[in-house]
Amino acid sequence: MSLSRSKQLNRAEVVDQNFVQTVRSWQGRAGQGPRQDDQPLYAGTSLSVGAFRELFESQLISRHLDLMARVLRVQNKVFYTIGSSGHEGNAMVARLTRHTDPAFLHYRSGGFMAERFRKLPGMDPIQDSALSFAASKLDPASGGRHKVWGSKPLWVLPQTSTIASHPPKAFGTAMAIDQAKRIGHTLPIPEDSIVICSFGDASANHATAQGAFNAAEWAGYQQIKAPVLFVCEDNGIGISVRSPTGWIAHSFAQRQHMKYFHADGLDLAQGYDQVAAAVDYCRRERKPTFLHLKTTRLMGHAGTDFEIEYRAFEDIWAGEAADPLLRSATLALEHGVYTADELLAHYEAIRARCFAAAEAADQTPKLTELSDVIAPLAPYSPNAVMAEATRAPSDEARAAVFGATLPEAQPPRHLAIVINQALHDLMVKYPQSLLFGEDVAQKGGVYTITKGLWQKFKGARVFNTLLDETTILGLAQGLANLGMLPIPEIQYLAYYHNACDQLRGEAASLQFFSNDQFRNPMVIRMAGLGYQKGFGGHFHNDNSMAALRDIPGLTIACPSRGDDAAMMLRTLMALSVVDGRVSVFLEPIALYMTKDLYTAGDGLWQSSYPAPDQAIAIGEPRLYEEANTDLLIISYGNGMPMSLRVARQLEEERGIKSRVMDLRWLQPLNDAAIAEHGRACERILIVDEGRKSAGVGEGVITALIEGGCGGKPIKRVCGVDTYTPLAGAANLVLPNDAAIKEAAEALLG
Repeated sequence: MSLSRSKQLNRAEVVDQNFVQTVRSWQGRAGQGPRQDDQPLYAGTSLSVGAFRELFESQLISRHLDLMARVLRVQNKVFYTIGSSGHEGNAMVARLTRHTDPAFLHYRSGGFMAERFRKLPGMDPIQDSALSFAASKLDPASGGRHKVWGSKPLWVLPQTSTIASHPPKAFGTAMAIDQAKRIGHTLPIPEDSIVICSFGDASANHATAQGAFNAAEWAGYQQIKAPVLFVCEDNGIGISVRSPTGWIAHSFAQRQHMKYFHADGLDLAQGYDQVAAAVDYCRRERKPTFLHLKTTRLMGHAGTDFEIEYRAFEDIWAGEAADPLLRSATLALEHGVYTADELLAHYEAIRARCFAAAEAADQTPKLTELSDVIAPLAPYSPNAVMAEATRAPSDEARAAVFGATLPEAQPPRHLAIVINQALHDLMVKYPQSLLFGEDVAQKGGVYTITKGLWQKFKGARVFNTLLDETTILGLAQGLANLGMLPIPEIQYLAYYHNACDQLRGEAASLQFFSNDQFRNPMVIRMAGLGYQKGFGGHFHNDNSMAALRDIPGLTIACPSRGDDAAMMLRTLMALSVVDGRVSVFLEPIALYMTKDLYTAGDGLWQSSYPAPDQAIAIGEPRLYEEANTDLLIISYGNGMPMSLRVARQLEEERGIKSRVMDLRWLQPLNDAAIAEHGRACERILIVDEGRKSAGVGEGVITALIEGGCGGKPIKRVCGVDTYTPLAGAANLVLPNDAAIKEAAEALLG
C-alpha cells in the first residue's frame, strides 16, 4: 500500500477521514430507532443510552479540538498541539466521578474535561478550550500563560506536568481529606471525595511517580485513608519509545495495598462498568486505587511529531484501527442512538463549533504587558501581610501551651530554642497549621527544633512522614490545596535537591498557571548551610542555594539570630495566609546552639523572644552601626557573627568604622536597600558563605553595580566551588574570620 507524502505526514487528516468513511459506509444491522435515555445501551451493561450519547459527544468534542489545533497551528492561531486523540475514553472517568473530586490530569485529557463540563450548567468546554489553545488573556484556566487543563469550579487544578511530577501532590491531597477531619478543619469539598490523578504508561516509570506509588502503598499498608485514583492511560508508547508489552500490568497488578483495576478505554460499552468498579472501590474503601485504562495514540505525540520517522506504518495503522471513536460510532449505529446521516451531521456540527470558537478566541486580547504576565506569580499585599503577622494569639491560648511564664518573659536564648518557641506560638495562632517531616514528632527533630510540639499538639497536627522529600512536599501541597497551612521540614538543605521539582515545577508554579485561582500556601523549613562541627560533609554542610533562588515567586528567609527568626517566621506564615504564597525558611545549623559572639561566655548571640505582635517586613535588612561609613560589610546566616567580629577588630586595630548589614532575606534581595547603603559607605565587602558560582553574592554585587556603586572598591569573600569535605578540611572551602579580615584589609589599603 502506498500513500502520498502528505498523507504519510498528515495523519490527522487520515484519522478524520477514517471516521467519516466508517460512518458513511456502515452497512451493519440497523438500529432500533430512537430509544429512551434511561434505557441500558444493551443487556448486561449499566451504561444507559443517555450516558452513552453524552460520553460520545465528549469524545467528539475532544477529537475536533485536536483536529482544529492541527489546522490552525500553521496559521499561528493555536499554540499547543499535544492532543487527546486515542485517549477519549478517559471521559468515562469524568462521568463516574464528581466535579468536586480534585483532579490532576495528564495532558491527553480532552475527553475527561469535555465530560466534566457537564457537571455544572452554563459551562462550554469548546469555548474555554479554544481560549486556552489560543493563549488568550481570557482563558479561564491560566489567563493565557499556558495550555493547561484546569477549572476552578470543576476542581481541576491546572498544571504543566509532562513527566508525572504531579502524583505526589495528588496523593498528598487524598491524604489531606482525612487529615482535615482529624484536626477539625472544614473541607472545601465533600468528605467522601476522591482524588483523580492521570498519567501515561511511559510516565509511570518516572522516579517521582514511583515515589508517589510507594507512598500510597505505605499508606495502604498502615491502613491510613488515602482515596487517590491513579489512572494510567496506557497507549503503549512514550513519544518515540515503546513500552514493553504488558509492563504496566506486570508492575502494578500484584501490589497488595493499591488495588488494581483494568478497563478498556477504547470501548465505552466494555469499559464503563470496569471504570465504575474502580471509582466505587476508591470512594467506598478510601484506599489507593490503580486504574489501568487501555488507550491508543493517534496523530503522533504532537503536531510537530512525524511518527513515520521512528514507527512502522503497520503500528500506526494498528493504532488508527483501534480508534475509540470508530468503536463508539459503531455502537451508536448498531443500537439506534444515531443514524449514519445524523451522526455525520453531528460530527460536522461539532467541527464547526470548534473552528468558530478558535477563530473567535484568536480575536481576543493576549498577554502583551510584562506586568500582566507576572501578576499572579507572587502576589504580595504588604500592609495586609504585616497586619496578619503582628496579630498576636490570645494570652489564654498561649498560656495553655507555654504555661505561666511566656517566652518573652524568659532570659535570652539561642537560635534553636527561639525557633522552637516561635513554632509553638504559630501552631497556637493557626489551628489549620500542621508540622511534619522526618523525625519531627516524638524525637523533636535531629536538632531538637521541634521538641515538645508533638506532645502539645498531638499527632494529628505534628507527625513523622516516611523518609522521602518528594512525598513530604507532595503532602504539603495536598494539605494546602484543601485549605490547611503546612509547615513541612526538609531535614537538610542537601536533601531538598532530591525533590526540587516538587517546589520548582509544582508548588511554586500553581498560582502562576492558574492565574491565582488556586493557591497552595506553605512555609518549608530547611536546615542547612555550612560550619557544622563533629560530623557533616556535603550532606550536612550544603551551601548551594542556587536551586532555591532561581525559583520564580519563591521567598527565602535566612535568619542568623533568634529574635529575627521568630519575627521572620511570623511574616512568612502571614504571607501564606494572606497571599497564598510558598516560602522557604532556611535555618543555619551551625548557629542553632551558638550563644557567644566575641568571646567565650559573653552570651551575645542569644536573643530575647520578641513579643508576638512583632514581625519583620519582607526584604527588610538588619543594620549594625548604621551611622558608620568607612566600610560596609554585607552578609547573612553564618557570615554575620564572623563579619561582626571582624568589624570590631578593624575598629580596635585601625579605627575603621564599619556598617554591617544582615540581608536576612535571600530571595527576593532588597536591591534598593543594598544600593542605598552601598552608596553611603566608602568601601564594600560581601561575605557570602555560599559558593562562588551562583551564590547570593552575585546578586548583591549586581544590585550594587546597578544601584550606582560601581565606582567604589568592592570585594567578595565566598565559598569555593566544591563539595564540602569532612572535619577540618571544611574550613579550607568556607569563608572564615581570617579570610574576611584579609579581604577587608585589602580594601582599606
